[in-house]
Amino acid sequence: MDVLSGPQGVVFDLDGTLVDNMPIHAEAFSIFVSRHGLAPLTMEDRARLDGKRNRDIFPILFGRPLDEDALHAYADEKETIYRELSRGQLVPLRGLARLLEVLAERGIGVALATSAPEPNVRHSLEELGLTALGAHVARSDLVPHGKPHPDVFLAAASMLGVPPEGCLAFEDAPMGVKAARAAGMTCVALATTFSREALLAEDPPPHLVVADFEEYLSGPGSALTRP
Repeated sequence: MDVLSGPQGVVFDLDGTLVDNMPIHAEAFSIFVSRHGLAPLTMEDRARLDGKRNRDIFPILFGRPLDEDALHAYADEKETIYRELSRGQLVPLRGLARLLEVLAERGIGVALATSAPEPNVRHSLEELGLTALGAHVARSDLVPHGKPHPDVFLAAASMLGVPPEGCLAFEDAPMGVKAARAAGMTCVALATTFSREALLAEDPPPHLVVADFEEYLSGPGSALTRP
């Protein structure tokens, strides 16, 4: 499948994809690292961390292995900060509502493939008014390996009953692009968190980069809106 052909299923990342909320996550991380006396995160750090699971991120931040209790405590602390900062601030990415309507009209199944923990998934979908998307959620903390491994995208495809190669994936982060491509999916990247140039420089790159879903629908995705 390519970006011009109709998908059998569509898999969305959540953070930075359904909603341009990565600046809020960055602020939450900034508060967290300051509390713990850690070095501020650079854009290079974010390129290698965004999209990963918390259990994979925090040992890198602290520069040492962490036991399960510490991992849970640090993740809960940071994600609580995120939820407090984001309450009342989240808006669906431009064109998302229209795309979801078109997919529903076409009977094309939709799933999420996210590294967000369950409380964040529930919080973000409620804030966005998209709780219906909670029907099919594949989370990285429930599969053996997080992004950039393909596990969470393969799980999402399985939930939809669609072969991975029949799925169109939307992602915003390099780690997510690698995971979607490794799963065999066609991948459209959204330039919300990283520039088009940075996303296209990935190996492998996404099949297409757009600013938002409106740009996708006015370009390759316009085929979905035609009878």
